[in-house]
Amino acid sequence: MGIVLKQTLNNIIITYLGFALGAVNALFLYTNFLTDEYYGLVGVILSTSAILMPLMAFGVQNTLVKYYSGFEKTDAFLTLMVLLPLVMIIPLAAFAYFANSTIGEFLAQKNAIVKDYVWYIFLIGFAMAYFEVFYAWSRVQLKSVFGNFMKEVFVRLGITVLLLLVYFDIISVKTFLMAIVGLYLLRTIIMKLYAYSLKRPRLDFNFPENVREIIIYSGLIILGGSAAVVLLEVDKFMINQYIEIENVAYYAVAVQIATVIIAPSRAMHQITYPMTAELLNKKNFSGLKELYQKSSLTLFIVAGLVFLMVVLNLGDLYQLIPEEYRGGFFVVLLIGLAKLYDSFLGCNNAILYNSEYYRAVLWLGVFLAVMTILFNMWFIPRYGMEGAALATFLAIFIYNTCKLGYVKSKFDMWPFTKETFKVLCLILLVGALFYAFQFPFHPLVNILVKLLLMTAMYVGILYRFKISEDVFGALKKFLGRK
Repeated sequence: MGIVLKQTLNNIIITYLGFALGAVNALFLYTNFLTDEYYGLVGVILSTSAILMPLMAFGVQNTLVKYYSGFEKTDAFLTLMVLLPLVMIIPLAAFAYFANSTIGEFLAQKNAIVKDYVWYIFLIGFAMAYFEVFYAWSRVQLKSVFGNFMKEVFVRLGITVLLLLVYFDIISVKTFLMAIVGLYLLRTIIMKLYAYSLKRPRLDFNFPENVREIIIYSGLIILGGSAAVVLLEVDKFMINQYIEIENVAYYAVAVQIATVIIAPSRAMHQITYPMTAELLNKKNFSGLKELYQKSSLTLFIVAGLVFLMVVLNLGDLYQLIPEEYRGGFFVVLLIGLAKLYDSFLGCNNAILYNSEYYRAVLWLGVFLAVMTILFNMWFIPRYGMEGAALATFLAIFIYNTCKLGYVKSKFDMWPFTKETFKVLCLILLVGALFYAFQFPFHPLVNILVKLLLMTAMYVGILYRFKISEDVFGALKKFLGRK
């Protein structure tokens, strides 16, 4: 776990820097510098682009990680990986060109403002797709930190600058929207150049003998990737279809707060994913079980603390943002619990997508994506954005529970150990204790005091009882430097 822990720590710092910028943008800049209608429009554009991304990428980001370590000569394989997304991108571009008006009318059924932004959605989706391909290219070289910076920080930092330019009337809102498209395209170009600096490609059209297997896997991964994105993004898309677009902005603020919980998981997965693929290729199941359990425990510890920080400070945090954005406590709680469950899974997804059983899981994901859509169709008209959060929570809970059971049935391994239950007790203890504490100071002071006290208690108990070897080792090393 040494390389995992080292790059994970770097990635956590970068990821939280990105999330901090995202929080500043979502909670303070968007809410004060754009109208809630235009903020909602940005949410719809980005969510719809994210839904398109797995289709445009043609599953290549997963395929590259799964098969790369199995080749001695990689040029032909990498050539195939770069070209394969065009199988979907070219037809989708043609469809967007010839059916632009029809697509715009569909997206604008409830909110007319969305109609003129079809090409924005396509171009951002295209940029997202190829960014993931080149990010995977660098991850298989076990170099994830720069790519993680580009993924988590670059666009958010760019949006911060653009929002400030809007505030000072240097650019218009429409120019701001065009510049967002440019940011995503620029990020992809930079990621491509970095990936090529790690492994310079040489065009080779003598594709691998198992090219049929690779293409079938990629095609099926589209289902899995689309299902995963639907679980995360379709709620904002469907809010636009059923209720006023301003609610997308209100919902986006709540989700941004809750999404901070998943940051450690996203950071660790950048390095555990290719390691899981390599362990499976070598049939090292004892090493796989160790990685599974250690990644689960480490992520549960870190995400548990972040969950407590978010939920127990939410009342004070809402005092710092405009009043119309304060109605999302239920959304934050449900999405936060879903993200905590995601973190608890450790490298579960990597095991499933890189194993021979990926087909069953992909179809399960499609079923649950359909379930998510149906849940949203049912709950959003009745309960608004709280209904969207409930739909997402139920779908993720069912999906994750099924994946846990499937890994157990096929590999005979669980992610949890006795230490997992100790961490759960720690989360409940700290949560119950600090829920009762309400400080009478300014909201920002209340947040800072509670964060310090919670972190000291949580980390102190972890260190005193050595609940996790990896976390204890990292803390001992850090405290030793002090």
